[in-house]
Amino acid sequence: MLLWVSLLVLASVTGQSVTEPKPVISLHPPWTTVFQGERVTLTCNAFYFSAREKIKWYHWYIGETSHETFRNTLEVQNSGEYRCRAQDSPLSNRVHLLFSPANLILQAPLDVFEEESVVLRCRTRAKAGLNAVMLYKNGKVLKALENISDFTIHQASLKDNGIYHCTGIKEDGHYVSSNSVEIQVQELFPPPVLTASPTYPIEGRAVTLTCLTQPVPQRPDVQLQFQFLRDNWTLESDWRSSPEFQITTVWREDSRSSYWCQARRVTSLVQKKSQRFQMYVRRVTAKIRIYTYPELALEGQKLVIICSVGGIQEPITFFWYKKTNKLSRRTKIHTSSEREFRIPVLTDSHAGEYCCVARNRHYSFFSDLVTVSVKVPVSPPILTLSPLGARTLEGDVVTLLCEVQRGSLPILYQLFHKGVLLKKIGATSWRTISFQLFLTEEHSGNYYCTADNGLGPQHSKAMSLSVFVPVSRPVLTLRTPRAQTVEGDMVELHCEAQRGSPPIQYQLFHKDVALGSSSSPSGGGATFNLFLKEEHSGNYICQANNGLRVQHSDTVSLSVRVPVSRPVLTLRTPRAQAVEGDVVELHCEAQRGSSPILYQFFHEDVALGSRSSPSGGGAPFNLSLMAEHSGNYSCKADNGLGAQRSEVMTLSVIVPVSRPVLTLKVPGAQAVEGDMVELLCEAQRGSPPILYRFYHENVTLESSVSHSGQGVSFNLSVTAEHSGNYSCEVDNGLGPQCSEAVTLHITGLTGSRIGPVATGVTGGLLSIMGLAAVALLLYGWPLRKAGRRPTSNSSRNPSDSDSQEPTYHNVPAWIELQPVYSNVNPKGGDIVYAEVQSVPGKSKHAVASAPGLLKNTMSPTTCLPSHLRPASLWPSAACSLPQDSSVIYSQVKGPSTPASVPQLMALSAPHR
Repeated sequence: MLLWVSLLVLASVTGQSVTEPKPVISLHPPWTTVFQGERVTLTCNAFYFSAREKIKWYHWYIGETSHETFRNTLEVQNSGEYRCRAQDSPLSNRVHLLFSPANLILQAPLDVFEEESVVLRCRTRAKAGLNAVMLYKNGKVLKALENISDFTIHQASLKDNGIYHCTGIKEDGHYVSSNSVEIQVQELFPPPVLTASPTYPIEGRAVTLTCLTQPVPQRPDVQLQFQFLRDNWTLESDWRSSPEFQITTVWREDSRSSYWCQARRVTSLVQKKSQRFQMYVRRVTAKIRIYTYPELALEGQKLVIICSVGGIQEPITFFWYKKTNKLSRRTKIHTSSEREFRIPVLTDSHAGEYCCVARNRHYSFFSDLVTVSVKVPVSPPILTLSPLGARTLEGDVVTLLCEVQRGSLPILYQLFHKGVLLKKIGATSWRTISFQLFLTEEHSGNYYCTADNGLGPQHSKAMSLSVFVPVSRPVLTLRTPRAQTVEGDMVELHCEAQRGSPPIQYQLFHKDVALGSSSSPSGGGATFNLFLKEEHSGNYICQANNGLRVQHSDTVSLSVRVPVSRPVLTLRTPRAQAVEGDVVELHCEAQRGSSPILYQFFHEDVALGSRSSPSGGGAPFNLSLMAEHSGNYSCKADNGLGAQRSEVMTLSVIVPVSRPVLTLKVPGAQAVEGDMVELLCEAQRGSPPILYRFYHENVTLESSVSHSGQGVSFNLSVTAEHSGNYSCEVDNGLGPQCSEAVTLHITGLTGSRIGPVATGVTGGLLSIMGLAAVALLLYGWPLRKAGRRPTSNSSRNPSDSDSQEPTYHNVPAWIELQPVYSNVNPKGGDIVYAEVQSVPGKSKHAVASAPGLLKNTMSPTTCLPSHLRPASLWPSAACSLPQDSSVIYSQVKGPSTPASVPQLMALSAPHR
């Protein structure tokens, strides 16, 4: 898990995407070469392997084979390359195994890492009769192995890289050579990468350095230590396990230092350094602003230039500078401790750009420029039209000139049409400005302009402009009494030009033959009525003319229509079953009918949408499925001559299950050994049937199928072993969903009662047998006759407590307890067990213990022999007596109890 987190952090720094880590294959025995006939167990170490997931194994030799199993181990005895893959993980690296028929083999581990010890084994077959076994490295004798077969490389490093093999001599004098093994010493972890957060810190603030690296996947348990340095000096004397180091305060001069880190393995001398880098420490910024008062500087008036500064320490000295024009240099004009520079009487010589500099003992801060100019009011402007003409048409380009005789620059000119601002232009070097208009019909009306240089606007006289608009292209509209035209209908052809100065003359043409004409004196359109006959089918156009232009409409086609036939609705799905989230296609098609045809789609007689088919054929309708989409579907086809509806088609949508919620309910405020705890698992959504599974510490407890889609509960008589994490899983065939884990703590007797009871067990065995017999007669036997099992003592009767069953949260403080007896073998049989419990007493010396939970408690029946333990309730694991138990069980031999069965006692934490 730590390796996976490190990969995510490194990816965020380098900007690379992270995929799930590859599984790692380990070997047992650890050799890649063994003798034929031997077996090697492969283990696929996946980062998120679950017992419910399948592991897929791949084997390459001459051809590829694959094998799936729920276990992450695989025993093999064939040579070749092996790889594995867990669910949704990438393939592991290849592992090559050699099952050798030779008499002499060299065995070496799969991976060799720096600073680790490596064992090389020259192994001979039994009865091979080999002598004088030698180990070679890169063709040279490394060591003679006389009475031993192993050679150990201590603290492996790059110098140990090479090709190794063994040789031996047979009894007949022939040399035998083993297989060759190439040793490549790998890094335990890559060189670290040092990062800073924030990347560009501000002086006077803190910065965090992070030294990022991680061990290789084959060694995930390797522990690393880190050290941080600046300019070859350590920032702290000791190594630390955390990869982060915080510098509480940085300054500008720290930007000249270089920082780096180094990482090492805790148990070895492997140590690696990062690259050096320099931090850029940003300076403190101050808020400085320069402005004038008043903002408008008029000739002869007083002006104050103010330099406002915030965020720097005093004392502050102010320096004032002026630029006469853009080409001149700044000239210092004043130095003062005051924030204001005053000009008593403004003249033209004071015009220019001003700035201030605020300086303290450490820094200087420069303001922006502020412009000071002496203003002269403008004279009333004059508006003229160019060119002058008898008639202005739409599309013409005219220029309106607005001019003032005097006034300080810059001047803002504005052009108004019917009192509405049309354009505005600022002039910095001219007192005449032009407004160019591309005329449209809306430009007719009165115009005037204004000029303003900040001392008050001046208006020109109004000027009138009339714009004549040529007629636009008319639109011919066919109006029929129904959606489709049929012979005998009365239709109306309406011709209208949207724009154009009246009067407008309209003409109607059928196949280039004039049918009639009509005039519109005040604009608008003209209407022509026709009583349809067969010969009226064809193309129609109309013409509009207002003396400035003749325009023709687009062609309108008229034809006799054919009603549609009954459509057919088909469903196209991406799979055999329709699942929520799938996109399905409803296709509706009528085999005959004049186009265009409008198709409408219905769900339970409610319209979903419509599609048009302009040239005939069918129409699709896509639907992203939800649970409410189940039901009956139909479609309707209509081309205006009568609608036709398809037959009904039924669609059933299957909904995947949602994430379930697991609820644990106990009879009282705290779960105690012997309580009957209800585990309720519910999924809010999902199509039935739904398979429910309950887990304790990832071990399956129970499974059940809900055919109605409702939740499933599972009752559990708890013991100390039942403490831990519980979860549940739901699946309806569309993918399982798991709940969040819920933790349950089971409470037993306090430790103060263990000693006396344990001491009395050895000496009072016969007394306890009698006690068990009394418990059987007074309590157990009536319950057996009633056919039920007691799950709680009288103090836990629901009638004596809150009516609600609380979900388990925590455990209240313990109090001094008194004995209570109950039968623990309610299912009958020849052996009867009595349970000796403790219930709260009324002793004045009873005190509450610490509120923490008691540990190492266990179920009463856990300590019974396997042939006496109730198999339907408890596991058959071997027992060990808890040290803090205060409940005793005794066997009472019934009529059919074998005489050889000994009397037994077991200790357990008490019921509440």
